[in-house]
Amino acid sequence: MEHTIAPVYDANSRILILGSFPSVRSRETGFFYGHGKNRFWKVAAAVFESDEPKTVDEKKAFLLKNKIALWDVIARCDITGSADSSIKNVVPNDISAILERSNVTQIYVNGKTAKKYYDKYIRCAVNRDAIVLPSTSPANATWSAEALINEWKRIRTGE
Repeated sequence: MEHTIAPVYDANSRILILGSFPSVRSRETGFFYGHGKNRFWKVAAAVFESDEPKTVDEKKAFLLKNKIALWDVIARCDITGSADSSIKNVVPNDISAILERSNVTQIYVNGKTAKKYYDKYIRCAVNRDAIVLPSTSPANATWSAEALINEWKRIRTGE
């Protein structure tokens, strides 16, 4: 499976958030966190005290307004449906262009799978650590929306 969603960033981006690989629904909609039950957009909006963006254009504007760059760790892989646990034969994305063309000071990964592949394939290439945040995936049912929001507030302060 090939990643076909372009990264979102600009020269003012100071936060980079990396997921693992787009879900089936995200691949169908052509944008990140497209599954209606994924809590990414709800959590990000709450963290930045904003209305939740709905359209792709609103989501891109929200990210850039809040100086967030968004992409995924994996460029290509074998995956069954949307299950991170089924990911095999990983080819990582090259995030160096984002880092060179933006003002990213902190990298975060959305969940443990993204952290696993970031550490395995990208960390040494860019010589930067990433902070793991709890996954916003509906599969991560142990985290309530409120708990996710509290933990994700770290992206506002750069912790």
